[in-house]
Amino acid sequence: MILEVAILNVKQEMNDSFVATFKQASSIIASMKGYIRHELQRCLEREGQYVLLVWWETLEDHVEGFRQSDGYQEWKRQLHHYYDPFPVVEHYENIPL
Repeated sequence: MILEVAILNVKQEMNDSFVATFKQASSIIASMKGYIRHELQRCLEREGQYVLLVWWETLEDHVEGFRQSDGYQEWKRQLHHYYDPFPVVEHYENIPL
């Protein structure tokens, strides 16, 4: 299982509509092969900053399956104009302790 982490900095003037749009767009990512679940969390210290956490079965499910899909084009259309700067997306794997 892979965890995708993205820090999302939403433009101040668009902050109010971002969450509603994100909720609508969530059905896109949830329909993808290898998708397990996702969370969007709001930062308490920085207005307009969120962290997106998405669990995938494999790295390829995200970087090849989702990002090369028609669904991703719709995800981009709905959400990418909210971000400044554009988010850095990183992937993590669990270390059993």
